[in-house]
This record gives sequence, C-alpha cells and structure tokens, in this order.
Amino acid sequence: MTTPEPQSPSPRPSAPEPKDRVYRSPAGILGGVLLLALVAWLGIDAVVSGEGDTPWKALAVMLLVVPLAAAYTVRPAVFANEERLRVRNPLRVVVLPWDQVASLRSGYSNEVYGQDGTKYQLWAIPVSLRARKKAAQREERRLAGDTRGRGGLGGPTGGARGAGSGALADGPVRAEGDRAMDELRELLEARELRASEQGGAARGEAAQGGAAQGGVTVRWAYEVVAPAVAGAVLLAVLLGVG
Repeated sequence: MTTPEPQSPSPRPSAPEPKDRVYRSPAGILGGVLLLALVAWLGIDAVVSGEGDTPWKALAVMLLVVPLAAAYTVRPAVFANEERLRVRNPLRVVVLPWDQVASLRSGYSNEVYGQDGTKYQLWAIPVSLRARKKAAQREERRLAGDTRGRGGLGGPTGGARGAGSGALADGPVRAEGDRAMDELRELLEARELRASEQGGAARGEAAQGGAAQGGVTVRWAYEVVAPAVAGAVLLAVLLGVG
C-alpha cells in the first residue's frame, strides 16, 4: 500500500496593489510641450544650417535645456493611495508612507510635512491665486442662486428649492489644486482613523507589517541631472575653446 505524498500548501494569492490617484498640472504639461517643441525646432535648425562649431553648441544647449525643461513642466506628478504618498518633483522622488506624514499645508505653494518636520513641495499641484479667486466668485454665484431658489414660488418644498439643495449637496466650488489637496487630506485622515481603530496608541501602528509603515525615501532624478550636467560641461568646453 502506497502512502500518498503530502500536498504542499497552495500559495496564498498576493493582495492586489492599491490603485494610485495621480495628480498633475495640465497647464504645466501644456507649457512644457510647447517649450520643448520650440527648443527642438530652434536646435535642429541650428544643427542643420549652422556653420563652424554652431551645431555642436546647439547640441550642447539642447542636452542642457531639454532635460531641465521636461523636469520642471512635464515630469512633476503626485501618486497617492491608501498606503503611501509618492511625490515626483523635478529633481527628486520622495516616497512617504502615511504614518510618516504629519500634515498637508496650502499657502502660496502646496506642501507635505514629514514627522521630522521636513518640508516637501508638491510641484505637480501648483497654487493658483487666480483660480482661487474664480472659484470664490463661482461659489458666491452658486450660493446666491440657491438663496433665490429658496425664496421662489416653489416655497420651501418646491422645485426651485430642490435644485438649490442639489447644488449644495455637490459641495462648495473649489480651485483644482485645492480640490486635490482636499482629497489628499481625506486619505491622511482615513489613515489616522484606521490607526486609532486598531488599538494603537501611536499614530501609524495600523496594519502591522503593512506598506503604510516605514521611513521616508528620497531618490535624486539622475536621469535628469546627468544629461543636464553633461550638456553644461560640453557647452562650457565649446565656449572656452571657441
């Protein structure tokens, strides 16, 4: 009689990666694309029709300008999920687990503060005072329209009031950058709530061994710095020789 071989336990399916919310600046991307197109047009024209060392200088300028222009316009992005906040700034990538985030602040720029007090600017979510002013004006008009609806012929239970209350249910009108910061604060508050519900006295004790714990990591964008430095060195050599 043969003894059946013990079956190895089937591996548990890994938990799916949390989906990121991505925040970028459409105006920055549009401006970056136009700027890169202009640099490419002028640079290629200088390379093709230039004389002497002009083509080499044009190549050096393009090698210097293109990475920096892309880094400060197209590259910035903020990726957020339930576990961590990843900030891709022009020259650095910062990953902050939520238990390492102390606060998110908005002033003349949007910023995230770590538990150690270090400040990281959110380049992908710029502050626009003009957009805030327009949002405030739209909010005033919305509230004024709702007030008129409440006092209309429909009465307190009429159709006009229903339209007004529906507008109020949508929440106040906010600028795009402010809405993005509101969503990030909601993720941070949800993280804090889960931490307190799991019985931890310290903030960030939720999900033992989870990805939301750990330290802040900062990585320099060498893919941007290296070609820009090479272009600057090459341009300096050409200017010095010429």
